[in-house]
Amino acid sequence: MSEIDQKLARQVAEVKQMHRDGTANEKLHRTSAGGYLRDAVYGANDGIITTFAVVAGVAGADLSAAVVLILGFANLLADGFSMAMSNYLGEKSNRDYVAAERAREAWEVDHLPDEERQEVRDIYTRKGFQGEALEQAVRVVTANKELWVDEMMVGELGMMPDSSDKHPWKNAGVTFVGFVIAGVVPLLPYLAGASSAVTFPFAVAATAAVLFLVGSMRTLLTHRSWLKSGIEMLVVGMVAAGVAYVVGDLLSRIVGAI
Repeated sequence: MSEIDQKLARQVAEVKQMHRDGTANEKLHRTSAGGYLRDAVYGANDGIITTFAVVAGVAGADLSAAVVLILGFANLLADGFSMAMSNYLGEKSNRDYVAAERAREAWEVDHLPDEERQEVRDIYTRKGFQGEALEQAVRVVTANKELWVDEMMVGELGMMPDSSDKHPWKNAGVTFVGFVIAGVVPLLPYLAGASSAVTFPFAVAATAAVLFLVGSMRTLLTHRSWLKSGIEMLVVGMVAAGVAYVVGDLLSRIVGAI
């Protein structure tokens, strides 16, 4: 048996054991905690890249550490708040939309039961049900209003019922915390009062390490190679910072020549 076949056999055995233990759902599929993890990872992703770009731009312009800290923290807090509020509004709008559609489907079940029952029949016909099996499925689904509405949400509208206990404010808070914790890293050498000759190199080194770490953490959501994800994030962050550094240096030269 090849190494790939052995790895696949181990994965199959592990998943079978999860199903026997009743833990497959929480380990293999997304839960509300997974949603908060997504907010934290992507908040950290944006936080460190945008703040490091500001630091690199100021360093390229050869400005003082005080300017780095002022612009860095202004960006950190303003962008962090903006991203958190965008997440909040997006989550809230989506929840409100799903709730409105569910209320409409519930109203139709109450007031147009024959038409909605036929829609359930059509949904299960498309799934391959026929004859008595089809009618039995329709009877079972339409015997329970909550199940009936859930089926209409998924089968007709393509919307998964929201069974999580997440709240948009929590998503926003997690995003902001992730943004700030990761985003402050490029500013730490300047906060420590290190020599001007080493502050930017230290900031680059610290940021590179955290970029790779945050990129690797994305594999908890994507299940891709942690090494590939880490390198990908590192490259994106460094390219963004390189562009900012060049722009800062160029603008400093232009202003100096005026």
